[in-house]
Amino acid sequence: MIDTHLHLDAPEFDADRAEVLKRARAAGVSKFVVPAVDRASFSRVLALAETEPDVYPALGIHPLYVGSASEDDLSALDTLLAQGRAVAVGEIGLDFFEPQTDAVRQKMFFDAQLKSARRHDLPVILHVRRAQDAILAALRQAKIKGGIAHAFNGSPQQAEAFIRLGFKLGFGGAMTYSGSRRIRRLAAELPLEAIVLETDAPDMPPAWIKKGRNEPDNLARFALCLAELRGLPVEEIIQATTANACEVLGL
Repeated sequence: MIDTHLHLDAPEFDADRAEVLKRARAAGVSKFVVPAVDRASFSRVLALAETEPDVYPALGIHPLYVGSASEDDLSALDTLLAQGRAVAVGEIGLDFFEPQTDAVRQKMFFDAQLKSARRHDLPVILHVRRAQDAILAALRQAKIKGGIAHAFNGSPQQAEAFIRLGFKLGFGGAMTYSGSRRIRRLAAELPLEAIVLETDAPDMPPAWIKKGRNEPDNLARFALCLAELRGLPVEEIIQATTANACEVLGL
């Protein structure tokens, strides 16, 4: 299995990162895609990938971090992307859920990073909270090679639009809650070839944790949940979602 989105560099893992990885590998996770969120995390994510051969870095500036970012950070990002170590540009996008955010500044950073993705022929890992239509409009103009819409929670029509643009849709802890009816319906009904699995660890814990730290070994139970929602053998889910991740990220 491939965890297509986790923040392994987060301080929540500083005390036991090696043990976290060991548990995930024992659960069947063979690759870990770790997106940065700001310039300070670029070096941490790249260092993890240097020491752990199954960790794949993505580099980008998260929309909720653009308030403290500068245009120099965009230049530093572009320089690092040119080195060819990142498998994607991310985590980037727009977030219209959080109050007190500067939508104009978010859009400026997002557009600049889409240009970098196109320049370096890289997919993107998208943060799309309450911003699906605005992101789709930007993607249609940017004409990049696709990527992953992380933690997808849009409409079926928006899902189809992302898929047409070459994107896979990320599902994880949210679909384990019985009350998450829209997400569970999307997970059950969208084309299987459009779905990838993710944990977003240490965030977005599943129903059996609720408020605790999420870990990448939960990916195995996410695969089982998706199999139950779709009425398919879990082996088929694992094979398909792994192939999807490899295809879109070039792994």
